[in-house]
Amino acid sequence: MSRKKKRRAAPRGVVDITDLASNARGVGHVDGKAVFVADTLPGEQVLYRPTKSKRDFEEAALETLFSAAADRVTPRCQHFGLCGGCALQHVDGDAQLLFKQRQLLSALERVGHVAPETVLAPLSAARWQYRRRARLGVKYVAKKGGTLVGFRERGAPFIALLTRCEVLVAGVGDKLTDLAHMIDGLSIRGALPQIEVAAGDNAIALVFRVLEAPTDADCRILEAFGDEHGFSIYLQPGNESTIAPLSPDAPALYYELPGFDARLYFQPNDFVQIHAGINAAMVDSAIAQLQLAPTDTVLELFSGLGNFSVALARHVARVITVEGDTGLVERARENARFNRVANIEAHVDNLFEPSRRPEWLPARADKILIDPPRSGALEILPQIAATGASRIVYCSCHPATLARDADELVHRYGYRLEAAGVMDMFPHTAHIESMAVFVKTGD
Repeated sequence: MSRKKKRRAAPRGVVDITDLASNARGVGHVDGKAVFVADTLPGEQVLYRPTKSKRDFEEAALETLFSAAADRVTPRCQHFGLCGGCALQHVDGDAQLLFKQRQLLSALERVGHVAPETVLAPLSAARWQYRRRARLGVKYVAKKGGTLVGFRERGAPFIALLTRCEVLVAGVGDKLTDLAHMIDGLSIRGALPQIEVAAGDNAIALVFRVLEAPTDADCRILEAFGDEHGFSIYLQPGNESTIAPLSPDAPALYYELPGFDARLYFQPNDFVQIHAGINAAMVDSAIAQLQLAPTDTVLELFSGLGNFSVALARHVARVITVEGDTGLVERARENARFNRVANIEAHVDNLFEPSRRPEWLPARADKILIDPPRSGALEILPQIAATGASRIVYCSCHPATLARDADELVHRYGYRLEAAGVMDMFPHTAHIESMAVFVKTGD
């Protein structure tokens, strides 16, 4: 009988870290081959253990730190390194922002062949207990003592065994063990794969995905848990349209933008920006960068449930918003009515497959604000340019697609990149949110 040969472990090595990659791994070189070592920083010398070897590079884990960089700090979370939720807790907060700023400027130069005339000061706010939206995995594992609730392990599909999370909003991050123990007592504990967290200014909703119908006893346990810890409990037996509160008294979620006397309502499954403090600062900055006038017509694309719309409407004559999700557009209309603004025209359209001349496209827009998903806004750029808008503010969640679109706006459509900067929407992660300001050449 033949036996499989046991794969020999790749030899450990010593490397000097000289840079940080976009995924926040330290980069060094050994014999001309790049080595990416997790949890390391430029200026450090480390002993590493290879975890994946390719012809041109190796991925590796940190074994021994021989010399620490000045920006290194002690991670606040005891699960850092196991949990895949964070990648930068070992880095000073201000240094994290500089890393993200360098990544943004590098992408603009390499991909977009542009550089901003001004680098905007980073937008920063609370760096802990900030995350108001999250999807937590749930798994009953008898060998680990019961139910696990948390994020996936770093580089693995397994749910990390967590007792608390330092980035989830207060009231959720310190309740993971309580959640797990409560789920242990449900008859459907093996048919509950995830929990969606949605926190408003007024309440926190937990949406339990259930693959089997809970019993009456299960519902009583869930409701009692919500009452004890201040959660609104929702169940999701099917797709997102099936989400419903366990109690008819569940409060409608909302968040406020105090600078614009705005309150925006949302459903637990709606997209809202992760960080409430950065979101408010982002809206403030976008309004300032647009340099609005009372007579302006503003076009807002990828407008969601109206995150910017009410603020814009309070400053200009007319706001035209476009969003592809019908439910979000209805929420945007409701938010406009609640906030008593009547100069918003909300439209539903697929901005990734726009017609040459959409019916909502004005003959001229004075200013444009866009906030697209990671895939960017390439398909709609010809229509944006056709409006002749003098200023465009582009909020981005992916530097590479922002840079690609900046290349088009600057080199094809006659704009210059006046300013760009990062927003710390996801502290301690490698995720980069940014804002870019484009001005029509000659304006």
